[in-house]
Amino acid sequence: MDAEMLKGHLDTILLAALRAGEAHGYGIIETIKAQSDGTFDLPEGTIYPALHRLEAAGLLVSRWGQSPTGRKRRLYALTPAGEAALGDRQARWAAFSGAVEALLRPGGR
Repeated sequence: MDAEMLKGHLDTILLAALRAGEAHGYGIIETIKAQSDGTFDLPEGTIYPALHRLEAAGLLVSRWGQSPTGRKRRLYALTPAGEAALGDRQARWAAFSGAVEALLRPGGR
């Protein structure tokens, strides 16, 4: 995926990946990769700064937890504000993508 196309949509992608519940960074990366059929294979260096930014904005919360192997991991989850932001972003995306699709069709709508 072209990095320029991803720009501006990463936060929405991260919020959507956490819709199902709490997850650690690597789990979020794997969820995004699986749900996008491999289109988004994002590096940790892209994900973690965005997670920290979303947490600072109050859209995510994090806590320390342990994996089944006993390894300490930071777990991220949506806040109520994050859930609301995701709903708003979904509505705006539907309108935007519908308009682009209409423009891309031969003859317009």
